[in-house]
Amino acid sequence: MNKTILLAGLLSMIHIDSDAQSFIGRQTPSIKDRTFTPELLWAMGRVGSASASPDGKTVAYNVSYYSVKENKSHMVIYTVDADGKNERLLTEAKTSEVSPKFIDNGKRIAFMALDAEKNMQVWSMQLDGTDRKQLSSETDGVEDFMFSPDEKKVILIKNVKYSQRTCDLHPDLDKASGRVIDDLMYRHWDEWVEAIPHPFIANFDGTKITDAKDILAGEPYECPMKPFGGMEQLAFSPDSKSIAYTCRKLEGKDYAVSTDADIYIYNIETGETRNICKPAGYKRPNVDYTESMKNQAVNDGNFNGYDTNPAFSPDGKYIAWLSMERDGYEADKNRLILCELATGKKTDLTYDFASTVNDFCWANNSKGIYFLSVWHGTTHIDMASIDKKNDLGSTLIQSVTGGQYDYTSMTPCGKLLLCGRQSMKQATELYIVDPVACVKEMKKIQAKYSETTSVQEPKSVRQLTHENQYFYDSIDWGDVQPRWCSASDGQTILSWIITPPNFDKNKKYPTLLFCEGGPQSPVSQFWSFRWNMMIMAANGYVVVAPNRRGLPGFGTEWNEEISEDYGGQCMKDYFSAIDDAAENLPYVDKDKLGCVGASFGGYSVYWLAGHHEKRFKAFIAHDGIFNLEQQYLETEEMWFANWDMGGAYWNGHPKTFENSPHRFVDKWDTPILCVQGEKDYRIVSSQAMSAFNAAQLRGVPSQLLIFPDENHWVLKPQNGILWQRTFFNWLDKYVK
Repeated sequence: MNKTILLAGLLSMIHIDSDAQSFIGRQTPSIKDRTFTPELLWAMGRVGSASASPDGKTVAYNVSYYSVKENKSHMVIYTVDADGKNERLLTEAKTSEVSPKFIDNGKRIAFMALDAEKNMQVWSMQLDGTDRKQLSSETDGVEDFMFSPDEKKVILIKNVKYSQRTCDLHPDLDKASGRVIDDLMYRHWDEWVEAIPHPFIANFDGTKITDAKDILAGEPYECPMKPFGGMEQLAFSPDSKSIAYTCRKLEGKDYAVSTDADIYIYNIETGETRNICKPAGYKRPNVDYTESMKNQAVNDGNFNGYDTNPAFSPDGKYIAWLSMERDGYEADKNRLILCELATGKKTDLTYDFASTVNDFCWANNSKGIYFLSVWHGTTHIDMASIDKKNDLGSTLIQSVTGGQYDYTSMTPCGKLLLCGRQSMKQATELYIVDPVACVKEMKKIQAKYSETTSVQEPKSVRQLTHENQYFYDSIDWGDVQPRWCSASDGQTILSWIITPPNFDKNKKYPTLLFCEGGPQSPVSQFWSFRWNMMIMAANGYVVVAPNRRGLPGFGTEWNEEISEDYGGQCMKDYFSAIDDAAENLPYVDKDKLGCVGASFGGYSVYWLAGHHEKRFKAFIAHDGIFNLEQQYLETEEMWFANWDMGGAYWNGHPKTFENSPHRFVDKWDTPILCVQGEKDYRIVSSQAMSAFNAAQLRGVPSQLLIFPDENHWVLKPQNGILWQRTFFNWLDKYVK
């Protein structure tokens, strides 16, 4: 699934540490043998949200620290000059302080912290952390906030009650725990849906936030959209008179099967709202809830998929947003749409661009848009011109950055860009990018490289933070290299080959095949605090991580060659990648191979366990689909099940459901570890339990690691350590 740190996840960490008894800060643990361990992984700081002052001279950012002993996290706020000097820790409270944003022309920082009743509120402080003032006093607190450009208004995200609860239906049964449910989407990812986020517009007089008004009052729709949406799904116009927001205005079964979110513009003065994606009077066609939306009438070309993350141009003439074309397809290509506000004319700036857009921000002159996209296993910044064309008559798109990295975020910092960047060898740090200089450099750099070669980094990129430098200096790290091999159909596959620290090419190493989730998440240069390639390498394993069929960054056809074909070419690609490594890399011990993965990667592990023909010595599946028929009726996001499986199994979709891993258990003969969180409602815990039970009944060595309090991820420190220990104990026992 998507690896973005969710707003919900952010807030859950705030709640976890709200009763912390001691400050958890930057750690420099004793490292005796230079070995990267799970405990050291959890001791690293995690750089989060960041913002720049209006003049671009100062940056404020969050860092999360964890205590394994206390099983808690703590978020603090730092500032640093844009030249990398004068790092200052502004918060040393026992509770977390988050989401720093500059106000008062850069003279103060607004942030969120707990009030006396332990509700999250908006506060402000001087740039040195003094003179703290509580700005909001909202009952039940706020989830996030955004000031208008003139700072007279504030958007507050607050949770509002959704639907009727048991105590509403039966007031005399106020202690009853049962839920009476009449429609779909009654739970989502890791929660029973009893509250949803709404944006409130409030007044700000420079000292207090007051008179918050729900701009979706009486509407049973969420904004930002769960589970991944945050403040990026809303935007103020430059004149502070309008708010653009993202919303999927559907309920029940219609919500459960659809990804049709639109962009709305709310007039603050009149209270009027208009949909800028659909024509006036648009009426949604009826749909068959048990079939894929792919060929249904609802996909009529009226911006039917996810339309998200609106942003007005600085000059106020345009609005841009991310747009997926087709309803029901959560992994469709994300286009960058430009709309001229005066005429309503819409342009797909990335019509001829081969990859999907992950994030974007406007250039300060309103003449270009910087955006993130993945290509061949790395995520970089490109720039689309709004008024210049290339030689073919399409939008002029130019590369801004290069190198074996993933850029994860960006925001304006004066004329520069403040960016998050990571790799398999480095957790997220903040960087300053000079986009104009980088474009000039990249033109020269790209001329020297072939299509399958990693392009070097331009010099006009400067590292700003060094949060985990102590760890980088004190630990021996593995290495990461790209490798291309032939697939069974003649295409070529890019794999990342991760080798252990102090690598000896003359030795043979046990080797792991890493199976990615998503199903359509790239195997790029991501850093994970659980599926961490450097931890695997530190334990003496080579890792083969293929960008198999169904992943973005290799064109639309490659990306789509997985839906309704889970057991097809994507699985053949896994075999091609691991067989190539076993036969052609002399340091890979082909008699000591393991296979690991989560989510769709977990499905892959279960499927490969019944088809691997004794290639592997052990398997580990985390949150994987074991029984596709079972999964179809267990998951909550039915758009995903319908598109990827073709529709309900009783309608006859043999290509998908005949490739359900549970049908091949009779061929299971290799030790398997099944891991699952019981709060995972996307892939329900019965999947792992069923797989484990099947292995037990078959007499296959097996183990079940179950987390009653975790969802699709493992978020708590001690659970994270337990996960790592169980993971490597299993591999060491059966692979080494």
